[in-house]
Amino acid sequence: MNQDFHDLVTPSCTLLGLGEPTHQEPAFGRIRNTLLAGLADRGFRSVALETDRLAALRVDAYVQGGADSLDAVLAEGFSHGFGALDANRELVAWMRDHNAGRPAAERLAFHGFDIPTENYSAPSPRAALEHVRAYLGLAPGTPETPEDADRFARLLGDDEHWSRQEAVLDAAQSPGATPEAERARALADDLVVTLHSRAPELIAATSLAAWRRAKAHLAAAIGLLRYHRQCAEPGEPGARITRLLATRDALMAENLLAVREAEELRGPTLVFAHNLHLQRSPSAWTAGELSATWSSAGGIVGSLLGDRYVCVAGSVGRSAALGLTDPGPDTYEGALQHRVDGWGTVRADEVPDGRGRTGAEPAKGYFPLDRATLDGVDAVLHLRDAGAVGASAR
Repeated sequence: MNQDFHDLVTPSCTLLGLGEPTHQEPAFGRIRNTLLAGLADRGFRSVALETDRLAALRVDAYVQGGADSLDAVLAEGFSHGFGALDANRELVAWMRDHNAGRPAAERLAFHGFDIPTENYSAPSPRAALEHVRAYLGLAPGTPETPEDADRFARLLGDDEHWSRQEAVLDAAQSPGATPEAERARALADDLVVTLHSRAPELIAATSLAAWRRAKAHLAAAIGLLRYHRQCAEPGEPGARITRLLATRDALMAENLLAVREAEELRGPTLVFAHNLHLQRSPSAWTAGELSATWSSAGGIVGSLLGDRYVCVAGSVGRSAALGLTDPGPDTYEGALQHRVDGWGTVRADEVPDGRGRTGAEPAKGYFPLDRATLDGVDAVLHLRDAGAVGASAR
């Protein structure tokens, strides 16, 4: 492991955030893979990626030795198209090989901490709710009735009614505030009590792992109902976008805390996502006349975990994938170009003041460093030239 990065893993750290300034530069995923191998030697036992929490359960089953195929896991175990990234294929294959023959306490676990929303769509919560309903019917003495079997299908209706673009873009066409949706939210809330009050019998009848999967499905369903409820709230476009972005990051933070609850006795977790989701400082986004500022998942988790959360922002100098040449010497990235050889870390408070980089292509989702980001992280991992980072990133 890079020695500078090694020094950032303090004894109190249980959640280590590693950010990237864009999802379109593959070098960051390769570096993540290399760092995870070193962190595993230091007691880290899990990784959490910016991908759907429920879909990731299939990936974790595979890396624990499940019978699925790697291609199927990559196609269906990742959201947002992240299964197509070579670095993620390498990560999943390596984790499976790493875990082979190891006792459960020493294996690496794979988690997602995102919700399955795209920019213009969000799915129905029906499938997740029906998973919980079916699980609760497995305990002795609780036979399923026909009414139980189709309750959520009758309330929520056709899945496409929820997932279509209009349901997110137009408050008047959102099903999130209908009487049926409100009833589904109330039933889901009741299921939280049921799942916990019946935990002893349910775990005895199934397993702790199965109970936790049901809990994850229930949390995902409630999160989607909350998200759709925000979609149904009218208002100016900027205000609506801010609410949706804030809701997503709040749900991400809940998921990260759930990951830590599950992994607390096994070891720390490496979390990998866009800088905007991991920095402690508020995140900001602008597109034309629209702008939004909201509390990031890292800001929420950082305020709750204190020094147990350490955050490293990703930064890049040159990148052919992004069309970036050498940054101006008076930019933050320009100052970092002369501090690292290849790639390395610099403490955030050692990065001198500069100007924000301009000329980057917004369509690539690239967010250059700024003072707000630096104020919200502990260090910066800078790539001098992303093209020089090989497949192993070593």
